[in-house]
Amino acid sequence: MRNKIRPYILLIPVLLINNFSIAQTYYGINPDTVKAQKFDMGKMWTFENPPLDYFEKEYGFKPSAELLEKFQKSALKFGNGCSASFISEDGLIMTNHHCVRGNLASVQQGDENILRDGFYAETLEEERTVPNLKVEQLIVIKDVTNEIQSAMDEGKNDAEKIEIRDKKIDELKSVNSQKHPELTFKVTSLYNGGKYSLYGYKVYSDVRLVFVPELFVAKLGGDPDNFTYPRYGLDCAFLRAYENGKPIKTDYYFSWSNEGVVEDQPVFVVGNPGGTDRINTMAQIEYARDIQYPMVVGMFNEMYNIYEEMVTETKAEDFNLIARLYSIGNALKVYSGTYKALLDPFLVARKKDFEKGFRESVNKNPELKEKYGSIWNEIETSRSQARKDAHKIYAYTISGFYSPQYITMARSLVNYAKQLNNDEITREKYDSLTSQIFPRDFNKGLQDKLLVVQLNILKNNLPVDDKIVKELIGDRSTEQAAKDLIAESHLTSKEKLLDLADDGYEAVLNSKDPFIYHVLNTQDELKQMQDENQARVDKEEILNQMLGEALYKVYGDAIPPDATGTLRLADGIVKGYDYNGTLAPIKTTFYGALDRYYSFDKKFPFNLPKYFEDLPDEFDPSAPLNFISTNDIVGGNSGSPVLNVNGEIVGLAFDGNIESLPSNFIYTTEANRTVCVSALGMIEAIRDLYKATELSDEITNGKLK
Repeated sequence: MRNKIRPYILLIPVLLINNFSIAQTYYGINPDTVKAQKFDMGKMWTFENPPLDYFEKEYGFKPSAELLEKFQKSALKFGNGCSASFISEDGLIMTNHHCVRGNLASVQQGDENILRDGFYAETLEEERTVPNLKVEQLIVIKDVTNEIQSAMDEGKNDAEKIEIRDKKIDELKSVNSQKHPELTFKVTSLYNGGKYSLYGYKVYSDVRLVFVPELFVAKLGGDPDNFTYPRYGLDCAFLRAYENGKPIKTDYYFSWSNEGVVEDQPVFVVGNPGGTDRINTMAQIEYARDIQYPMVVGMFNEMYNIYEEMVTETKAEDFNLIARLYSIGNALKVYSGTYKALLDPFLVARKKDFEKGFRESVNKNPELKEKYGSIWNEIETSRSQARKDAHKIYAYTISGFYSPQYITMARSLVNYAKQLNNDEITREKYDSLTSQIFPRDFNKGLQDKLLVVQLNILKNNLPVDDKIVKELIGDRSTEQAAKDLIAESHLTSKEKLLDLADDGYEAVLNSKDPFIYHVLNTQDELKQMQDENQARVDKEEILNQMLGEALYKVYGDAIPPDATGTLRLADGIVKGYDYNGTLAPIKTTFYGALDRYYSFDKKFPFNLPKYFEDLPDEFDPSAPLNFISTNDIVGGNSGSPVLNVNGEIVGLAFDGNIESLPSNFIYTTEANRTVCVSALGMIEAIRDLYKATELSDEITNGKLK
């Protein structure tokens, strides 16, 4: 779910879609009459300013300072991009299966396949250290807005303001680290820099795996079911934090609820949403709609097709390949869903109405108008300028994600040749560097397919008379061009590459190799365009901060800041919704998982382990497996605990439905749902299906025996 890639310079041309007369006919609405809604900017409340009065009015619940401290210090930032929580006094951690999926290979022993078979450590001695994994517990929160903004005021231009800001942030972190060496300090920008908070984290870097189910149980339905509901996934994982070789002891952890959820019950998600752009101006939103998102969707479509074909070729038996397919499929759904929302005139009209009201509020106040009144026009000018080179920047960019290794090898070889030519390195160093260029894990079949993706990007973003298009593609199909380029290249084997490199820098820089030609004829121009773009980025960074300042001055804490990958508290209720001509139930059960299994004839990606055909007598398939709520989450919230008003765990957030995908720009309540693993379902599976009694006892008791 939602590990969001933020496409700042991912660019592509697309026809502008502004024909609201057509949209009005299709949707049956008049965009000019659409009004912004109260929570369009979301419900991701900070712990600096939780809306206590609103909670009390909405739910009859006003959390005490003690409960808020428990929420804050029991929640965790997990790894790189997920959330988690302590659920026992002995450092037991709960998060999602998909948050540890990429780490499982590192703890396998012998011929184990944890993705296929799952894992359970019955004793502490059997728990496996997960290399390079850490969790962070937020201990200290301090407002440092005045210190940073006052320092920035001394800057004479945008670049200088940013430099001063960064130095001040480093200073604040250093001073506080000296006072509290046991903590790691970070400064986060709220409201795009309208406010700044200093966060002090207790970091646990010895984290060990305790339990994960099999991949097909955690993610039943694979990509087809991703971002959907009803859903049937046991997407959970349990780990433990250690210090000095022993499980930690913590006073802050969430207790487990033994009661299921009911319709309209208030629930709270505590986690670290990764990033949203709800504060963006219409000029920025339209730029994303017209430039960024079409490219991302197109590229991920091609990438998904490549990996789907490879999974089919391996008969869905390569679990690492399946995991890669799921990750790409997840990103594809995120971007295609967001792009669809950007083309929705009703949602766009709500954003326009908000901006209209916001600007009017600024312009009615002479002081605010003088300082902030020109922001929108300046951003519009900047985005208009950015469009001019957008397509070429994207086409010329060499990406570690989608570009074939033929081109990345060519870039490295050219760079080393230039360094040798300029006497920046010796011939001995050059020989050492070039000998390491060819990848050890080179997969020719995959790289040939990625080359077609790269050529399609060139063809779709550059004019037909562009020198790169003419040289690399011409009037051929991109598939045929790829075959021809590979046949012409020196970079298809280590031996051929080294033969070229051994001839020295002149041979490399004068080579007729098509991939070297690509590098020599794009990268210098790309660097010039990127430098020009950086000036716009610097300017908009300051404008965005001013926009955030204005937003806070007009609306105060009534509007939460955009997600920043830091701890937030999101309120909501358990609620079904209308979908596909029927009703979505608030919960699903293991019976539903069995139905998916049998209805799709036990075929990938709806296959389950064989033991699901002969379940233990004590296991109850009617136990709730997943449920839904209206909480506001995005990428980064994966692994967040879902809590009742007593601060007890009733679920584990792991996804959203299709209707939640506009959340990057706008939060809607009509059908937007958070999808959660039920606490009752997790304990049922752990205790009666997997027979992990030591773990189930610790979960329910909040401590080891």
